[in-house]
Amino acid sequence: MNRRPEPVQVVKQRRDATLQRLVSGVPYVQFLGISVDRRGDELTAIMPYADRLIGNPMLPALHGGVTSAFLEVTAIIELSWAMIWEDMEAGRFNEDSPRIPLPKTIDFSVDYLRSGLPRDAYARATVNRFGRRYASVSAEAWQDNRDRPFIKATGHFLMPDRDG
Repeated sequence: MNRRPEPVQVVKQRRDATLQRLVSGVPYVQFLGISVDRRGDELTAIMPYADRLIGNPMLPALHGGVTSAFLEVTAIIELSWAMIWEDMEAGRFNEDSPRIPLPKTIDFSVDYLRSGLPRDAYARATVNRFGRRYASVSAEAWQDNRDRPFIKATGHFLMPDRDG
């Protein structure tokens, strides 16, 4: 017997609530002001410009540590999203569920392509390898033109134990 599909609003609300729980589980996100826009299963992180994010006021340019942290956060959120997708779609997350376990960074290699300008930045990440214990993720950030990233990174992550 075929199960009737859930109404689209129920699916959207479940996905948005799960994403909000995931994003709020990374403390540095609030300091940087990062939000995450979801379109289907595609996530785009947004870091709005703030004067406190400037590292070199003479240029002015975004601080390199801020931009690399932005990419690392983006990579962790994308990887976690991929990790919990099936459980989320099955409705196994709600307000009473335990906190979503996050992957731990093993290493994170950054390529600074140009200075980050004093304006909003956007980032997306791609999971390259996703196993039970280890994952590899690439990420890039841009400002005015997605085809001109100003920073790229590759990270390797230790996956959380999902059985215990």
